[in-house]
Amino acid sequence: MGRFRDRLTRFMYGRYGVDQLNRFLMGIVMISLVLSLFVPGRVFYWITVLGILLSYFRMFSKNIRSRSQENNKYLQATAGIRRSFSRMKSRSRDKSHCYFKCPSCRQTVRVPKGKGKICITCPKCGGEFVKRT
Repeated sequence: MGRFRDRLTRFMYGRYGVDQLNRFLMGIVMISLVLSLFVPGRVFYWITVLGILLSYFRMFSKNIRSRSQENNKYLQATAGIRRSFSRMKSRSRDKSHCYFKCPSCRQTVRVPKGKGKICITCPKCGGEFVKRT
């Protein structure tokens, strides 16, 4: 097993490897692969094949600068979506606080859970609203 790992390491030296865009492409490939089993026709089959080819091309490419620029464009395009998912994930882990949006300025306000009905003052606009925690 050690020899195989060494060979693979030598082969991948100077090549781009896997990044977030490749992970996204492989997710699309998996989804289209499952859909190709249930939907008649060859559309999802070809999406699967093209996705795999593109992913392997990016992974084994020696043009690291271009692949890095592609990944940066992908990250910039999906920054808002990834940020909102990250926010949702951290809020679901926070068991001691509730999150509300101010009705006037849409600022998110964090308040402690289990306090009953409370009057919340927005730190941004000073508006007050009543919510149950």
